[in-house]
Amino acid sequence: MAAQRIPSLPPKEALILELLVQEAELYGLQLVAASKGRLKRGTVYVTLGRMEEKGFITSRLEDAPADAGGLPRRIYEPTAFGRKVLKAYAQIHRHLTPELAR
Repeated sequence: MAAQRIPSLPPKEALILELLVQEAELYGLQLVAASKGRLKRGTVYVTLGRMEEKGFITSRLEDAPADAGGLPRRIYEPTAFGRKVLKAYAQIHRHLTPELAR
């Protein structure tokens, strides 16, 4: 029987999941703006790609707004698995933080 690997949740990925859970769905530059400087344009898409491979988020291509023109946007949203992982890590963090402060 193969051992199940516990998914890791680095701080950037946790932040992205938190933002997506709050807003339901966002595109990359909206995530950068909503992060208030904690995410950078140059790395957000690499992180999003990694998160999609892990099954934390899904994405779909959406046509650019007709009045704005431009390129289609990739919209990201959390998966049920991503929500579970975020919730589990939040619980672990709440329980460990008081212990580490001693």
